[in-house]
Amino acid sequence: MAFPIVDSHIHLFPESHLPTLAWYTPDNPLASQHSVDEYRSAVKSSTSLRGFIFLETDRLSSVEESETGKHGWTHALDEVSLLARIASGTPLPGEGHNAEDRDLCLGIVPWAPVSGGPDALEKYMALVKERAGSEEVWRKIRGVRYLVQDKPAGVMLQPAFIEGLKWLGRKGLTFDLGVDARQGGIWQLEEAVEMMRRVYEGVEEQKKVTIVINHLCKPNLRLQPTSEDSITTHPDFTQWKTQVTAMAQYPATYMKLSGAFSELPPLSPGFESDIESVIDKLQPWTDAVFDAFGPERIMFGSDWPVCNIGGGGNLVSWSRWNRVVTSVLERRGLDEKHSKGIWGQVAVKAYGVTLRDTRL
Repeated sequence: MAFPIVDSHIHLFPESHLPTLAWYTPDNPLASQHSVDEYRSAVKSSTSLRGFIFLETDRLSSVEESETGKHGWTHALDEVSLLARIASGTPLPGEGHNAEDRDLCLGIVPWAPVSGGPDALEKYMALVKERAGSEEVWRKIRGVRYLVQDKPAGVMLQPAFIEGLKWLGRKGLTFDLGVDARQGGIWQLEEAVEMMRRVYEGVEEQKKVTIVINHLCKPNLRLQPTSEDSITTHPDFTQWKTQVTAMAQYPATYMKLSGAFSELPPLSPGFESDIESVIDKLQPWTDAVFDAFGPERIMFGSDWPVCNIGGGGNLVSWSRWNRVVTSVLERRGLDEKHSKGIWGQVAVKAYGVTLRDTRL
């Protein structure tokens, strides 16, 4: 059965914006335009896509609005303007979207200077509202992200960071958490768990910030099994599982079923039997996530176009990840209600998305 899909994690950037991306180099495999046009090509095999939630794309930026030698907020706010044009159906020439694409954009999660605390966030989000340009677009700004996977230890525990997250909760905005167990280290997950404790402690339930965790926390999916239980007893797995389970104890946290192609050995463009081996390799990790969060707090995300790097390219990666997730849910034996939730309803709830089409 095909369920309506909300893709909870995609990135978009026109070619003209490439120099403003923190990760950009001319030889980067993503160093070309990745607009709604390219996204539509990637998902063309799906007749169930209801829309997407855009995640900030790691622009050159700094916590300070402007400071000599720093990037400030300019590029991040320009990204908001781009998404405002997509969400309002008013493209500039060459940006790769059209007026009909406005309905695909269900939610926008821009960068924000969370570690600057409430004062910086108040000022920045006022500028985001200006860039949104209309109440219709502003209502699609559902949360923010400030990547911590590339930040030094201790950032998440700074008082300003904690108070910034509490401010987001009071304003009804979500926070997308990006940590990296494999390349960054398990300490990032440990710090995130302590951050959650401090953020949620003593806060009224209705004012607690919703934290949406990206990409399974990027576990070490490249472990090679040497026996039946060698993965589930490996320190990389057990330490990851312990921290993910600790995150799940807080009801305001959600997990994205996304990002695995970036952590696995690359798939070839045309070798379809690779997919079954991917599902087998993922199962210990996905089982742990489902055991911890339950299907009520897990959502589908493609991580497009990053999924193209390890997933075999734009023509096959999105549909491959769709098939992987379908098989994961089948192996878990999920009923129609829970499956429908993971494909779309959980993301709608977590982000507070308003849908015109109520069939979801």
